[in-house]
Amino acid sequence: MIRGMDTYLETERLTLRRFTADDADLLIELDSDPAVMRYLTGGEATAPEIVREGHLPYIIAGYERWDGELGLFAAYERDGGAFIGWFCLRPETDGPREEAELGYRLRQSSWGRGYATEGSKALLHKGFTGLGVRLVWGETMTVNDGSRKVMEKLGMTLVGTLPTPPDMEQVEGSEHGGVRYELTKEQWAQR
Repeated sequence: MIRGMDTYLETERLTLRRFTADDADLLIELDSDPAVMRYLTGGEATAPEIVREGHLPYIIAGYERWDGELGLFAAYERDGGAFIGWFCLRPETDGPREEAELGYRLRQSSWGRGYATEGSKALLHKGFTGLGVRLVWGETMTVNDGSRKVMEKLGMTLVGTLPTPPDMEQVEGSEHGGVRYELTKEQWAQR
């Protein structure tokens, strides 16, 4: 069941909550699925100690940095309470607070069900209407059609291409680089 439910956001089918220090196993399990990691590491799992000592403390520190309003959030199905992955709406560590990255990483069993769009739409609404966000951006690999379709469904616009980072050169499709999408508060309001 949903432990220590500190609800951040609810949609029709999802509940998002802040991660806690007890959640390492959820992230380790998510990052150990080669299909989930396909366009991130070429399918390689994130080492458990990196999750425990690096990723999770960084996620939790983000809540403090952004007053619990922005960050990376655990996502659950409202019906049955299954963990499905995470969503994020957060600025760069030292970047302006009103410019936030939108992202998500979902378990394979949750793919193709509209969850990425549903959770992202709710985050956009919260960010633009209540949290002072005025620009949302997202980045993915050029070949990651699934993520690109979600960003397009959200009304995000392709604004540029990105070089492949050196640590991702082994990933399938890396020769095509990445893409960046953006959506401003004004564009969102006109949808």
